[in-house]
Amino acid sequence: EIWNNVFMEYNRVDEKNLVKLPKQNVDTGMGLERTIAVLNGQTSVYQIDIYQAIITAIGRVSGYSYGADPTKDMSVRIIADHTRTATFIIGDPKGVSPGNIGAGYVLRRLIRRAVRHSRKLGIEGGFLGQLAEVVIGQFAGAYPELAENRQRILDELAREEAKFLETLQKGEHEFEKMLPNLLKNPQKIMSGRLAFKLYDTYGFPIELTLELAAENGLTVNRAEFDEAFKKHQELSRASTEGSFKGGLAEQSEITTRYHTATHLLQQALKMVLGDHVAQKGSNITAERLRFDFSHPEPMTPEQLQRVQEIVNQQIARDLPVTMEILPLEQAKASGATALFGEKYDALVKVYTMGDFSKEVCGGPHVERTGLLGKFIIQKEQSSSAGVRRIKAVLE
Repeated sequence: EIWNNVFMEYNRVDEKNLVKLPKQNVDTGMGLERTIAVLNGQTSVYQIDIYQAIITAIGRVSGYSYGADPTKDMSVRIIADHTRTATFIIGDPKGVSPGNIGAGYVLRRLIRRAVRHSRKLGIEGGFLGQLAEVVIGQFAGAYPELAENRQRILDELAREEAKFLETLQKGEHEFEKMLPNLLKNPQKIMSGRLAFKLYDTYGFPIELTLELAAENGLTVNRAEFDEAFKKHQELSRASTEGSFKGGLAEQSEITTRYHTATHLLQQALKMVLGDHVAQKGSNITAERLRFDFSHPEPMTPEQLQRVQEIVNQQIARDLPVTMEILPLEQAKASGATALFGEKYDALVKVYTMGDFSKEVCGGPHVERTGLLGKFIIQKEQSSSAGVRRIKAVLE
């Protein structure tokens, strides 16, 4: 398949209702790399010129010559594809980092699968950064953000690779210990309980357990794993439920002030740390605000002091806070910050604070920044891999 057409005929109103569109259309897309392969008389996109540099780099590090073994060839293709994709995701101005939810989790899975297949080629140490350099060199002309965010790309890949290599070694070792007994099972089924133990105790992803099992002629009781995982989530949720009461839903004057302050905080963080900063979470109570954002390392005391100063400067300026309703694309084109991966309505509220901050947001907000009071950062800490957390109060 090199080209497909999707005939757009209905609008899905809800789960059971389709409404005919007033105008039908065709969504058409062509696979450029596949087309090049066909025109060159090749059977795979990995044979075209653009992939040769990264495949050569993999061969240089691993000592393996592509084309010699179908199984190893597959590993080379996975490493090449996943590393290239990860490089673009990290290099994106929206600032995605490896994590446990949303786009961050997709990125983490890509990196970790590439690392696992690199080990199949005998590559023990971290080397994805070398491949990322090849990708940046090839594509920076068309995508300058790759060169602009080069160090961040290399740092994120190195950090995630090192972390996962440690997890991988522990998880694979435990799986090897389980394997003799698993192979004695006539049904060749690994229980979901054992798969969950690998995940819960060693952080070993279920996707890799499934791969290891398949390579050894085993299947995993996925339903049993999912049930154990669900129970784990419910227990975790129950233990933290109380800490989220009285958040933004309690739209009192104080929570409104805190919510407004998060806008100033995010813009100040971008100014001090860089445009890779993006909101990853927020929780507001009547006592404090908590703001999670993408950043690969702890902030220095000097950086924290500077962020606090900038926020208080904007409060002292007593900036007007205005709101307008715009089509989503127009809002983004105007420079308004929006949450990556968030689903928005066609029309959105855009809140502007003087000449300092502009964000797509549902509210609520104060009328002027001068109503906020003094902003004080109490704590900066890690939230998860590639995500930092700030707790702050208003006095």
